[in-house]
Amino acid sequence: MQKYFSDFRSDTVSKPSLAMREAMRMADVGDDDYGDDPTVKELEEKMAALLGKPSALFLPSGTQSNLIAILTHCQRGEELITGKGYHVYAWEGGGASALGGVVVNPLMTDERGSINLDELKISIKTGSGHEPPSKLLSLENTYCGMVQPIEALKMLTQIAREHNLSTHLDGARLANAVAKTNNSFAEYGSMFDSISICLSKGLGAPVGSVLVGGPNFIDRARRQRKQLGGGMRQSGILAAAALYAIENNVSRLSEDHQNAIYLAQELEKNSLFQVRNNLIDTNIVYADIQPDIADAMHLHISSNQLKVNFPEPVIINDKIWFRFRFVMHLDINKEDIEKLTASINSFEC
Repeated sequence: MQKYFSDFRSDTVSKPSLAMREAMRMADVGDDDYGDDPTVKELEEKMAALLGKPSALFLPSGTQSNLIAILTHCQRGEELITGKGYHVYAWEGGGASALGGVVVNPLMTDERGSINLDELKISIKTGSGHEPPSKLLSLENTYCGMVQPIEALKMLTQIAREHNLSTHLDGARLANAVAKTNNSFAEYGSMFDSISICLSKGLGAPVGSVLVGGPNFIDRARRQRKQLGGGMRQSGILAAAALYAIENNVSRLSEDHQNAIYLAQELEKNSLFQVRNNLIDTNIVYADIQPDIADAMHLHISSNQLKVNFPEPVIINDKIWFRFRFVMHLDINKEDIEKLTASINSFEC
């Protein structure tokens, strides 16, 4: 029998529930590459309506969804402006530049992922012949689990519009922001030309993201999907899981948020960790540890049927620390959290 591991690495590791598996089993399917899959169409229509957009496109991954959005908005040699730590720049293999010839201009952000308004203004280029013309502003919400204030997003996208830039939102965990703030999906959708939402992170579907936008944009994006090998056949089986996720798992995200608070409170009792409460908004907990014990702590936790990512180095007040990231999701409950904290508390330097 396979051992059970409490897995805190990411909310992408959750398994489909029995009810989700049943929805997949019963899915009405067709060949989506021909446009014949009714369940895919239902998902796309539902997501477009949810975000207040005319059209949507079901895609295998959030990385491909963001890449297709960028390649649809930008031509070769045009510039994408984004944040230095944002997923489209830091975690997607440089696809926009490697595959699309798009120049990426990563702006510095503060610790919570916010871009400075003035820095955005002076970074926008008109294309004098000596520099690439700025074409797209891509933002992110949530950023590493932190909710970007809706008023800040409005001001940033307003600056983009004033300079004739298109706007894209990497909303991989946008549902967490909705659950945290009670702002609607449509409120976020109204600010951006395109939005990508992942259904396989906190919402628990096994595969898939949806890209929403205008009809001409989605028509062009569909061609990009074909060129990148993202067209699927009887993908209604996957779309059924995504439909189940969006219909049943948004409201429960508040449980993950509460579990994050609970874990943070428990970690604060351990003197080896400095818990970053100012970075905890939704389902992700950050806790810093001294470099000389980081490796041993990770090894100790991992030996107790627990899965956590290796901590990453960060600089705080000119000193190097190592930061653990613990992610809550629908397969993590208080018993798992207590198992994690018990393991941490049993560590001996």
